[in-house]
Amino acid sequence: MSDNFLPSRHGFTFDNVWPAQPAVVVPTPFGDVPFGKANGGLCGGMVFAALDYWNAGRQPPASRPPLGTPLYSFIVRRLLESWRLPGGVAKYYEWMGMPDTDSPTFQLFGRPLLTRRGIVYRTVSGEWPSIRTELDRGSPVPLGVITVSSRQPKDLALNHQVLAYAYATNGNAVTVRVYDPNRGKRDDIGITFQAGAFTHNLGIGGRPVRGFFRTGYRAQRLPGG
Repeated sequence: MSDNFLPSRHGFTFDNVWPAQPAVVVPTPFGDVPFGKANGGLCGGMVFAALDYWNAGRQPPASRPPLGTPLYSFIVRRLLESWRLPGGVAKYYEWMGMPDTDSPTFQLFGRPLLTRRGIVYRTVSGEWPSIRTELDRGSPVPLGVITVSSRQPKDLALNHQVLAYAYATNGNAVTVRVYDPNRGKRDDIGITFQAGAFTHNLGIGGRPVRGFFRTGYRAQRLPGG
């Protein structure tokens, strides 16, 4: 695509607010989990669908789709696909249970020999380099964002999904610009990391960003297309 993704041009005009009913119940390795009440839980579907429209060179529809319409069903299906069962859900669950920082798992004479990497290291050193490479190529990257520290499967639905489309550096600080379905078509939304800390202005109800990773995406045919 020659037209770089920008939320104000390529995001949905409506935000991630839906009638209050279950969006989808996902059969995870940890039991069935209702992923979002539809009144706030279709972020992954909106991210994937917006990217599908961008890849197809088409503008997303302007009106919020009513329940049961082809576009609504498409967004719900893309939500399910964004979790990449079963491995994708397992990754969210694993990362939710990680410590923020590295911790020694085996010591000899008081010196650590084995270290369990924390979520900050895995994000900045493990995930970010490949994400940056894709962004440098002009390819937006869907991200799974960890917002809670928990071993409770029900808390999987408290995590979030956004679409990274650009980044900027300022000294040691890196700001990843994202399309956040909870923020609509705003171009000023992002996640900044520096010195092992994350700041953000995502629409996630005041929860922190603990880390993020790229999620597997494959373009799909648009509804009616």
